[in-house]
Amino acid sequence: QVQLVESGGGLVQPGGSLRLSCTASGSILSINAMGWFRQVLGKQRDLVAITSGGSTRYMDSVKGRFTSSRDNAKNTVFLQMNSLKPEDTAVYFCNADVTSTSRASFAVWGQGTLVTVSS
Repeated sequence: QVQLVESGGGLVQPGGSLRLSCTASGSILSINAMGWFRQVLGKQRDLVAITSGGSTRYMDSVKGRFTSSRDNAKNTVFLQMNSLKPEDTAVYFCNADVTSTSRASFAVWGQGTLVTVSS
């Protein structure tokens, strides 16, 4: 079994910064991709940033403001969010494509952390 635990959400003023972190634990053989999605109530869950094979892909609206990085030794991914805007308000979910020690491959989701950008 594999779990993702997120931290770092909260309330921040427009223009401010937050850093999210997500750590995977459990019967992990390898993590093939790891990143972040976000969801506003009543809307679909959108990809924010995903890192796979050493490269990271970002959604257009966060390019130049958000940076995702991975610490592979600690099975952890970070999302540094700068110049935050009210439209960044959402629940942010960590996601990982994992191969377990039993050689099964599957996607795992974190519980979500709320980011609110408001004055």
